[in-house]
Amino acid sequence: MCNPSLILQPARSSKNSQLSPIFLSVLIVCFSKLIFTTTMAIHRMLKRSLSAEKRSTSAGTEVPKGHFAVYVGESEKKRFVIPLSYLNHPSFQDLLCQAEEEFGFHHPMGGLTIPCSEDLFIDITSRLGRR
Repeated sequence: MCNPSLILQPARSSKNSQLSPIFLSVLIVCFSKLIFTTTMAIHRMLKRSLSAEKRSTSAGTEVPKGHFAVYVGESEKKRFVIPLSYLNHPSFQDLLCQAEEEFGFHHPMGGLTIPCSEDLFIDITSRLGRR
């Protein structure tokens, strides 16, 4: 541990009233420890922040750029993440019309809910993915 009294009262050499080499060495060691301690504290904060971010995204809430999430199913809804390009296809637009007729703009899952079976949705989107 650094001794504050050494820093407050620096020893001066008798020749030119310069700081002694011992004092400079102690000062360098103290500042090095301070920088290291600060760096480690910042590292721990970043690590905690990143781990919290991983926990929130691992819950399935993240959607990659150029995609969107939809909920599909008749009784139990399953979440699918699909490309935005599907919005241009007439078969997918038919599904969107069905969703509008059934739910309007209020979707119970908080996201776009498509009222069809999972099998039909997978069949339609697999054909769109091949184009």
